[in-house]
Amino acid sequence: MAKLIVLYKHPKDSKAFDAHYASTHAPLAKKIPGLKHYDISDGEVAGPGGATGYHLVATLTFDSLDALKAGLASPEGQAAAADLGNFADGGAELLMFDTRTL
Repeated sequence: MAKLIVLYKHPKDSKAFDAHYASTHAPLAKKIPGLKHYDISDGEVAGPGGATGYHLVATLTFDSLDALKAGLASPEGQAAAADLGNFADGGAELLMFDTRTL
């Protein structure tokens, strides 16, 4: 399996961010070809020491890193990527990697 982790930093307006994410961005992301599982954080994103600089964490799962890359390169993946500028004004970090079970 492969994962795409998106770390959304705190936006200027969290209510507007949340509304856009739920009504527009998540439906776009759910259309990415090859997507097997999609979840987001619920509530505060904390670290061992308390608060972090992140508002929301999204985890998207694909069968492989190649499938993930192909999904992001698709028209649906490009539409989701293009939407980031419409709501993620705090910035976002994207991490992609293969996983293995230990």
